[in-house]
Amino acid sequence: MSAVKTEDSADRLSEVNGEDLMYKEKGKNGRPEDLSELLAAGTKEVHEQAENTEFVKDFLHGRIRKELFKLGAVALYFTYSAMEEEIERNKDHPQFASLYFPSELHRCEALARDLQYFYGEDWQSQVSCSPATQHYVERIREIGHKDPVLLVAHAYTRYMGDLSGGQVLKKVAQRALKLPSTGEGVFFYHFDNIHSNNEFKRLYRSRINELELDASTKHRLVQEAVRAFQFNIEVFKELEEMGKTIQEDILDSGPIHGHMQGDISKCPYYTAKMAASGGSAYVYQMTAALFRMPTGQVLFAAWIAALAGLVAWYLI
Repeated sequence: MSAVKTEDSADRLSEVNGEDLMYKEKGKNGRPEDLSELLAAGTKEVHEQAENTEFVKDFLHGRIRKELFKLGAVALYFTYSAMEEEIERNKDHPQFASLYFPSELHRCEALARDLQYFYGEDWQSQVSCSPATQHYVERIREIGHKDPVLLVAHAYTRYMGDLSGGQVLKKVAQRALKLPSTGEGVFFYHFDNIHSNNEFKRLYRSRINELELDASTKHRLVQEAVRAFQFNIEVFKELEEMGKTIQEDILDSGPIHGHMQGDISKCPYYTAKMAASGGSAYVYQMTAALFRMPTGQVLFAAWIAALAGLVAWYLI
């Protein structure tokens, strides 16, 4: 079993896939020219658009139908199958090889276990690739054959999201759908070979920043990452339409976040970002908000505040 082992110092000695790796932190926020910073800044707007789709907002509030969740897992399976097959094809490509972490990151096997849980042993005969997912898959196949460096954008967009907000989505799904605490149905979100998501994300970002790419290629990667988010938005909207045909009696047990308005209804790590970046000022604002609520709401909101602080620990 591979592991990422790090120490809390500027110079870090990591062991990944049996190899010793030295890397140095670029600072908390990185440098403006770092590719990871360019990707984060360049996708900010489309990321917010994805967060505000009805499918995502309903999911975050715990209003998720089991049948729709299953269809979402199917879409992920076909997406990751294509991406990871292209990664395997290009694992020795000089502009991708340093990002090759199959035992730590690859999700196909975990998704297959989830689909087997939901659909049974013959799950493969019951699932098919939807039109929106097929568009996503076709793009991944195209760049895998013609322009492999752009796989960096898709790998970054998917895996870093899985290691961040995905960890909160797992908890929402387990509660809303009454899934087993042992992980069945949400194996996709569990990374067996990563003992610290936070440290691994730092390592992955450092590897991205160390890629020898010119300004033009970095720009194309940002554009491709935006495109990856757009493909995801198309899948979310398709799932919204599918949801209209699912009977209401398949609805879950109710909202996770209640009917609170504002930032808490956004991306699962948005509130935690505010807590992490705002420091004491944000804590003061949240505390003040609590005291303006009736007694019953205070207790519930306090739980939300504690959750935000916990999620902050996992942030990118």
